[in-house]
Amino acid sequence: MKTFNNKTLMMFLLIISGTGYIASCTNENEAIPLAATTGPVITRGSNVHIPGNMTVGNTSEWKLDKSHSNVMWSTNYVGAAGLLTGRFNQFGTHEVTDAEMTTYTTTGQPLKDNSWAFYESDPTKTFINGYVQINTSNTGEPGRDAGCNISALGTTAIIAGTQNLSMTNLAKIKSTEVKFDPLSNDYIVTLTLTWKGTLSAPITKSVVGKLKYIKRATVGTTAAPYDVFGLQLKFQFNCRDFGIASTSISDKIDIECNMNFNNK
Repeated sequence: MKTFNNKTLMMFLLIISGTGYIASCTNENEAIPLAATTGPVITRGSNVHIPGNMTVGNTSEWKLDKSHSNVMWSTNYVGAAGLLTGRFNQFGTHEVTDAEMTTYTTTGQPLKDNSWAFYESDPTKTFINGYVQINTSNTGEPGRDAGCNISALGTTAIIAGTQNLSMTNLAKIKSTEVKFDPLSNDYIVTLTLTWKGTLSAPITKSVVGKLKYIKRATVGTTAAPYDVFGLQLKFQFNCRDFGIASTSISDKIDIECNMNFNNK
């Protein structure tokens, strides 16, 4: 009786094991369900910002808040792990014509910052023009800024009380196309970059960058509120195209323009 029970138990265990093996073989080739994937959540409003005549007190006309804006540059220091960084002290959002490329006796903005427009929901109407004064590159090292940077960048030293928008000291950008970025709330911008560098005459190169819109918001005191918004433009260019031969910097220069505007 005991022998019969042991044999029965062993057969039962074999049947159970075989059933489990068959089940596992049956399921091993079944497709594993994939997690659902979704694209980026893109939300855009209908804000429109234009400079108009930049009349003080006109809340429909937007003004560049230069004191709270900046144009920064960075590049790899050749042979080292760190970055070289700096900013341009003088810049503007104006399409500088040939007739306007001269030296101005002023410490303020020499030209109106009115060569731009931004349409949040219609990038075909958005455009931006801008410039920097090359000799105002500021690395925080006065010896470098007033020394080797001047000769390496093909420009001239700063003259106190003037704004130098002459050909030898001017780099200009001009947008030729603005379109939606399909992967984010940002915009893809095609630009022309015009600069002389150390060449005999300015040349123009096409570059592609990204434009980010920092949405309109109300700030200030309750008694005197006003609105602000921001535009952040980033792009990269090859400085060798403009004759820059310095071995202290990499070929590629990254530019970041952080422009803040208000309607005061």
